[in-house]
Amino acid sequence: MAYWKYAVTRRLTGGPRGGFAHKGSNWFTVDDPSPRSWKADLRLLHESHRVLVSAVGSLSPGRLSKREGSRWTNAEQIAGAAAHDLYHTGQVQLIRKLYGA
Repeated sequence: MAYWKYAVTRRLTGGPRGGFAHKGSNWFTVDDPSPRSWKADLRLLHESHRVLVSAVGSLSPGRLSKREGSRWTNAEQIAGAAAHDLYHTGQVQLIRKLYGA
């Protein structure tokens, strides 16, 4: 989720590629499954969300229909990032239900 927030933010702001915190970007592996590492990843997720919200908030309404750095409009990319979060949230909820959490 953090990677796609980063990718959409980068496209909206015109930022350079290659700045994501983890090597491998979209398909990175967890080298350290410790609680400390998990908390760092949660901080990354929250920070990625905060930066995306800021980028979206700075867009002029006219830019929403533009295609900037993608085949999708800015509005479609924003909606796609939100849908991506909803998809993974549903996965987490299903797993929690299956495990009785």
